[in-house]
Amino acid sequence: MSTIIQSSDLDFDSIKENLKTHLKSKSEFADYNFEASGLSNILDVLAYNTHLNGLIANIGVNESFLGSAQLRSSVISHAEGLGYYPRSISSSTATIKASLSTGITTVNTVTLPTNSTFSASVDGVSYTFQTLEAYIANNDGVGNFVFKTSSGDDNLPIKEGALRTKTFIVGETSDEQVYVIPDKTIDTNTLSVKVFDTFTSSTFAAYTDIENQIRINTDSTVYFIREAPNGFYELIFSDGNVLGKAPESGNKIEISYLSTKGGVANGATTFLADDDITINSVDYTVNVTTSTNSAAGAEKESISSVKANAPLAFATQQRLVTSEDYKALILQRFSASVEDVVAWGGNDNVPAIFGRVYVALKFKAGVDSATQDSVKASIKEQLSESLAIMSIDTVFSEPVDTFIELTTRFNFDPDLTGNTVETTQASVSAAISDFFTNNLSKFESVFRRSVVLGAVDDISPAVLNTTMIVKVQQRFVPVLNNLQDFTTDFPVTIADPDAEEHIISTTSFTALGQRCFIRNRLASNSLELVGTVTGDILRDNIGSYNPAKGTVTFNGIEFTAFEGTAIKIAATPANQATIRPLRNYILNLDAERSAAIAELDFQNTAVTL
Repeated sequence: MSTIIQSSDLDFDSIKENLKTHLKSKSEFADYNFEASGLSNILDVLAYNTHLNGLIANIGVNESFLGSAQLRSSVISHAEGLGYYPRSISSSTATIKASLSTGITTVNTVTLPTNSTFSASVDGVSYTFQTLEAYIANNDGVGNFVFKTSSGDDNLPIKEGALRTKTFIVGETSDEQVYVIPDKTIDTNTLSVKVFDTFTSSTFAAYTDIENQIRINTDSTVYFIREAPNGFYELIFSDGNVLGKAPESGNKIEISYLSTKGGVANGATTFLADDDITINSVDYTVNVTTSTNSAAGAEKESISSVKANAPLAFATQQRLVTSEDYKALILQRFSASVEDVVAWGGNDNVPAIFGRVYVALKFKAGVDSATQDSVKASIKEQLSESLAIMSIDTVFSEPVDTFIELTTRFNFDPDLTGNTVETTQASVSAAISDFFTNNLSKFESVFRRSVVLGAVDDISPAVLNTTMIVKVQQRFVPVLNNLQDFTTDFPVTIADPDAEEHIISTTSFTALGQRCFIRNRLASNSLELVGTVTGDILRDNIGSYNPAKGTVTFNGIEFTAFEGTAIKIAATPANQATIRPLRNYILNLDAERSAAIAELDFQNTAVTL
């Protein structure tokens, strides 16, 4: 006999109702009052048990796949199966200059010890930064000492965090050795692992992270560091096979690391040395000046980031061959500072230059130029020189911001909403701004007008017949009071000259002693200089634009002043429906030059985004 119970209904009430419906179909329960009987309690138990089992099965299936898993422990487990190990919390890093003024001429060198601490504050909260290695200063002959790195640089990196140390004793090799570091705030990049012969021995072997090793044999001293399901970290060694040398029974393992607070310590500007340096029984204060503010601190890699990066990292197989390989490995190792990456071969560059790979990095907000340079140097050292194909040079290219100007018009029907025209216009502006924030503003993001219009139409049933005019915009900062030529490149082709509308236009600036702007002549790709107030043409051949190449050129202009931080050059693209930027271009919204306009009873009201 067929049943009418719907097993897909997993909520408690539906299950119970299905059970009652099934029983009522039986002749012996045809007129039975289930709610007024003890059988109702039995149905409650059955429904609860079915509901709970269905919930457990649903969760279990979801947690079995990387894409649907919700628990961090499940996501990390699946990622590790793909060879991807999420980034731990990262220490905020600053660079300082440290020196001593002593007047002593009899001492040649002074050492700033490892783990020397410095205090700083952010928003009224105090944080401790420290060195991870010793720095030496030489006497300049009159008693002044400037501390420098081993490479001779006087910019010293310091990291936020408290020094922690933990010791393990290696047991019998037949036992499965598990070394758990009970700390969720460890910055694994600061981990130092030493293996001593015995508990009292001073002789040790330094072990390094296997992720930083290219060639490994049975004598390699490497370790694995992995996040455990409870958020702690496990230190793992090889069993003595091809993955390196294993610690022996009776050895002492000593680890030290920084326990950090992550991104909250970013933005520190002033640092003070906590301890003096003693020379000839006299204490001297360490003079500290800030080279770069603290930055690059970050929380553990998020679940969404792990889900996105793990499949890419699996595809790279620890080598740099395709552009996606560069993106995956850089995001895996430098995501504390880098928000997005794009790479392309020299054959795709303009002009084409073979034997190179170009990489553009979008750094997170607050990452200063010194840290950016350090990250680029580390990418070349850790990746390009070790994993890339021979004879391929890595060249870094700066991101180029391209701005979009949108003029959005829509009919407004007040009978379909309780909101005013102004409120609806503001809602449209906010929806467009949110769309750019959530979907664009990163490499390889494509603007599709139809998708944006769909988001606008979904705001309210009172928003009808929406249209949108799209312009792309590049910016440049001229050298004032200097006769110059200038060419800017757009990432798309530009519309051909039109007999009724100007394709190219700029914001106002001062030249030839008056306020003016540049536009193209109607039906021509030649540019003209126009007075802002009078509308007179001051110069009728100030440059030109090339629609196919997407270039705009100004010739022989002497700028004496301009508005804002840059001169904006707006162009109508050949295809307003789709803006697909190339290579290192990033699409952003220019809210100041965009507008949402509602049309009601032939009256237009505009609001700026």
